[in-house]
Amino acid sequence: MRRTALFAASAALVAGVLAWPADAAPATFVHPGVTVSKGQLDFTRAKVDAGAQPWKGAFDRMMASKYADLNRVPKPRAVVECGSYSNPNYGCTDEREDAIAAYTHALTWYLTRDERHAKKAIELMDAWSAVIRDHTNSNAPLQTGWAGSSWPKAAEIIKYTYTGSWANSGRFATMLRTVYLPEIINGSNSNGNWELSMMEAAVGISVFLEDKASYDKAMAKFRTRTAAFVYLSSDGDLPKTVPSQNLDTREKIVNYWQGQSTFVTGLTQETCRDLTHTGYGISAISHVAETSRIQGQDLYGTDVGERLRHALGFQAKYELGGAVPSWLCRGSLKLGLGPVTEVGHNALANRLGHAMTNTEALTERNRPSGTNNLFVAWETLTHGDNPS
Repeated sequence: MRRTALFAASAALVAGVLAWPADAAPATFVHPGVTVSKGQLDFTRAKVDAGAQPWKGAFDRMMASKYADLNRVPKPRAVVECGSYSNPNYGCTDEREDAIAAYTHALTWYLTRDERHAKKAIELMDAWSAVIRDHTNSNAPLQTGWAGSSWPKAAEIIKYTYTGSWANSGRFATMLRTVYLPEIINGSNSNGNWELSMMEAAVGISVFLEDKASYDKAMAKFRTRTAAFVYLSSDGDLPKTVPSQNLDTREKIVNYWQGQSTFVTGLTQETCRDLTHTGYGISAISHVAETSRIQGQDLYGTDVGERLRHALGFQAKYELGGAVPSWLCRGSLKLGLGPVTEVGHNALANRLGHAMTNTEALTERNRPSGTNNLFVAWETLTHGDNPS
């Protein structure tokens, strides 16, 4: 009987482990672990050192950018005020670009071991953590999401790979916890790219803070929003919705989907708005899925991966010049997807073996990808054909 009870207990434990959801916080967080891992950084460093392409060309493009300038002077503000489309723009561009610069210098430090870049990344992070107290006006949640996506990527590399000191790392963590996380963690009922970017930032910040509760909350919102952002035919006649938005009729859903009434696999909630904002959402989905993978789970093996794969392929087809049918967005699309395909293509095509012809063609056409100056940067360098 004791043996039977022991077996039953063991079976229950195994079942519990197997049932552990793919989006739950890990028992122990992996660092550096926000979008890019140590293994990916090591692979990239070896390729750059060997002068191999496309990584060397991507590195050169990064180093030629304003973000890698060692003479950069940070421009922190106590209150960053961002109205619709960043009008007014009181610190919005400065904050986003200082955050990208911090990440750029952190990457450069790791790839070159030039301490000047680690110190510059620290200078930028310290300048903002000493000053910023709030984000205001209508675009505050999105602005916080964009800047908050880059800060933890920089901080993870510096905190966990730089051998020098970062005396104010605790103050930086407090900034993320008290200024950024409260602005984004409860999500948004605006267009889907808002909440996806906000959850990307919340997940990254949660990893840096090792905050399991915030990680789980952000992931739950992310899963719901991803399903409501990218349509799959298996969803039924109408796209899935976020319950809090009360999109409870076909008319409301069509209106929210920019007037699009025919739903096909890979279409997104913002495709008929423009591919630029669609790309923001796709990028955030790929970044969260990649962070989740580094943390030991596998969102790529769930509907998240399926939605990402089809969203990339659908948008890439038209970005490459495919004819737009009359039923899609009244026969006209605004192109401009942006440098957002590398992470998803690498995970889904290279690692998992999915055929992604259009996405691959667009990815290779855009290499080496740069930055959108908002929250995406240098992904040919960090994720292009990277098996780690």
